[in-house]
Amino acid sequence: HVTNSQQPWMVLKFGGTSVSTAARWATIARLAQQERALGSRVLIVVSALSGITDLLKRITEVAFAPSVMLSAFDASTCSGLGTNGTDNADATRDAVDRALALIEARHADLLAQLLLPESAALRGYLDQLRALAQDRPNESGIFAWSAEVLSLGELMSSTLGAAYLQQQLGACGWLDARDWLRATEVPHDSDWARYLSVNCDSQANPSAAQAIAKHGDLLITQGFIARSGAGQTVLLGRGGSDTSASYFGALLGAAQVQIWTDVPGMFSANPRKVPSARLLKRLDYDEAQEIATTGAKVLHPRSLLPLRDAGVGLLIKDTQRPELSGTLIGPRRTGQAPSVKAISVRTGLTLVSMESIGMWQQVGFLADVFAHFKAHSLSVDLIGSSETNVTISLDPSENLINADTLQALCTDLVRVCRVKVIAPCAAITLVGRGIRSLMHRLTGVWGALGEERVHLVTQSSNDLNLTFVLDEERAEALLPVLHAELLRARVLPVDDLEVLGPSWQDMLNPAVVASVAWWKTRAAELIAMAQSGPCYVYCLAEVAARALQLQALSSVDEWFYAMKANACEPVLRTLEANGFAFECVSAAELRHVLSLFPQIARERLLFTPNFAAQQEYRFALDSAVAVTLDSVYPLEHWPELLRGARVHLRLDLGRGAGHHDKVKTGGERSKFGLALDDAARFRELAKCLKMQVIGLHCHLGSGIRDAAHWPRVYSELATLATHFPQVRTLNLGGGLGVPSRSDEPPLDLAALDQRLSELKAMYPPFRVRMEPGRFPVAEAGVLLTKVTQIKSKGQGVFVGVDTGMNSLLRPALYDAYHEIVNLSRLDAPLSSQPCTVVGPICESSDVLGVQRSLPACEEGDVLLIAEAGAYGAVMASHYNLRAPARELVLT
Repeated sequence: HVTNSQQPWMVLKFGGTSVSTAARWATIARLAQQERALGSRVLIVVSALSGITDLLKRITEVAFAPSVMLSAFDASTCSGLGTNGTDNADATRDAVDRALALIEARHADLLAQLLLPESAALRGYLDQLRALAQDRPNESGIFAWSAEVLSLGELMSSTLGAAYLQQQLGACGWLDARDWLRATEVPHDSDWARYLSVNCDSQANPSAAQAIAKHGDLLITQGFIARSGAGQTVLLGRGGSDTSASYFGALLGAAQVQIWTDVPGMFSANPRKVPSARLLKRLDYDEAQEIATTGAKVLHPRSLLPLRDAGVGLLIKDTQRPELSGTLIGPRRTGQAPSVKAISVRTGLTLVSMESIGMWQQVGFLADVFAHFKAHSLSVDLIGSSETNVTISLDPSENLINADTLQALCTDLVRVCRVKVIAPCAAITLVGRGIRSLMHRLTGVWGALGEERVHLVTQSSNDLNLTFVLDEERAEALLPVLHAELLRARVLPVDDLEVLGPSWQDMLNPAVVASVAWWKTRAAELIAMAQSGPCYVYCLAEVAARALQLQALSSVDEWFYAMKANACEPVLRTLEANGFAFECVSAAELRHVLSLFPQIARERLLFTPNFAAQQEYRFALDSAVAVTLDSVYPLEHWPELLRGARVHLRLDLGRGAGHHDKVKTGGERSKFGLALDDAARFRELAKCLKMQVIGLHCHLGSGIRDAAHWPRVYSELATLATHFPQVRTLNLGGGLGVPSRSDEPPLDLAALDQRLSELKAMYPPFRVRMEPGRFPVAEAGVLLTKVTQIKSKGQGVFVGVDTGMNSLLRPALYDAYHEIVNLSRLDAPLSSQPCTVVGPICESSDVLGVQRSLPACEEGDVLLIAEAGAYGAVMASHYNLRAPARELVLT
């Protein structure tokens, strides 16, 4: 073979699913040819066919007690074996024969798919496997024998691949990876690790690279396998094919290593568990290492160190969809702001908690304790300590953990401390640079974890991760909740287009196009309206459309618009014309509605104040509107005012809900609602006053997009209504969430309607009310403001506008996110440098948007702040004596 020694090497690694069908091999051939056409030499590294390593592992496990081998690989594949080392010889032989037959059939089938003739080399490996299966060693040699058995998967797949690529491309050399990857001796390694989880020399080797080049410019070899210094076959651990590719990349000084797999790259969370997870388009070596180490399965944790040391970049791509950009991993970029890049989960952890008063300031105590872990060949993962306790975690992917090992460890440890083993556990880790500086923005994460049994919290010394260890059964349910909180808090770099790509759900459904916001079609009108100063603009057609959308829900009998969200007269008239009643929280709001609609039926007005003065309740009762109480105080102190009254009772179910702590209106720290413990006292006083409680009410928070929330409230209120026999109405509150970002799914109204309808059939006496204050008006309103100045400061850019928190308080009050666009430059390309949009108010919190991607702004440009139709103008002020934005409407 004649090759140009100046041609760069590209190392392409393909996992089990990527080498299991003829169509996938055709893709491999095409990708290899493309790289060669670009002037690169190509080394292909392959895994065993999908499922083959598990079948080979079965052969090793039926010969010996599963506990000996279990932790070397994924324990879940051991289920259903039906035999172990204590079973009779016939059962063992049958289990081995079944596995051998499946392995042979899989390779024969692929051989036929690829239209290849019988392969003598493949037959030789199958015969070798049968011989190994029949000639099992004693237990002292199990690990060396198992390595030989397990290595055959990659040897067979690479043999098939070499034959196919020779047929398709004319030439392809086959390399035995064991001739080039040599295991390094690691002190204190167990026998298991020395054979089944080795490390290799990762230094560039020009002479080895020259020797490899003599085999041709298109080569194929195996992942996962290497050779020990004594010449024995050893393995790199489960998933070690990634590491093999990295070792070869470093050895060859490759231009790039590409990992081709069944997902488009690394994501901000496991995309199969969190569809809103975003593609991580770019990471540095350390960030990717942390994400891989803390649970991401797409990349083996050991694969990055060789590449970082050699300065070789790594690209993760999807074999099925090679057109997708993937994840590029390389050196750290300068000037990056602190951010969380991903949240990951590891399961199957075992915690060992060691406690002793005697450890405080005792020299050598930890050395003595950890000596026992070393004696049992156990590698410690996470560590947390206090004056009297040290708790560590053991990761099954790096340890041989079984009941015997743990028992022996505890027997040794109890001589020096009290020991408690907690299992199974899961570690949830936030990964990113500068996490310590983001703690104040993680309040939603703390809130989500508040009710969990967290056993251990650790924060890495390199400020790259923050980890919580809790019961394993809770981890899966928490993952999407925590990811949503990271998006809401904007600690994920959602505006850095070089880092975050589309969500998993958008990549799966590229044809789904979001509806065009109304303001995009009326940009010229809006720009003209903004010339006279900052203004809110409401589209009444949009208000009506949202109102009709809610009225279509058959399960809700009455919709009461919470007018504290937006009290603009045209908005209120539009809602009233579309069948909405009104909820008021002050006497002033009641007077406003009555002035607009003097003939309105009084039962269509609901007065739901909180800590209002006695005079306000008197006005509401005199006006004959429905009154809601949420305290025993009025009954105890204003008995004559309430004697004989018909009221609604607002209850606190003991919890809050919503997108931020400041919008949660339930729980013991909330000022809203009657605590359930006080319900009996309320009933007693109401009976004495001959009051009738005709409705129960509950509102737990705002910004809720979980359709299951209101059915849960319905069930609880319906149960509580049995204590109030005159109740005929259940008010489920509101808080119907509106997605703020493109990757947030909308509230599933159809699911809400279906579930409520099912519950209403179970509780037929009750009429259902809801109060969607923000939902009908949020997206119908925008805030328009003009650019006044642009300032560069440090690594950041500030874009100043002519109004701020005096007009829109939500971002400052509870970190609310609003989309911001440059309306004057809608079609202009985005600037490569994100900016922070700020107002003119002399407060540090006068920030409307942080790290936003906008076109380069100029003085006089009109910026549009979306979803400003709710809790905008109603919360405005004249702070700094600056007039807030005016209110205008479009039909």
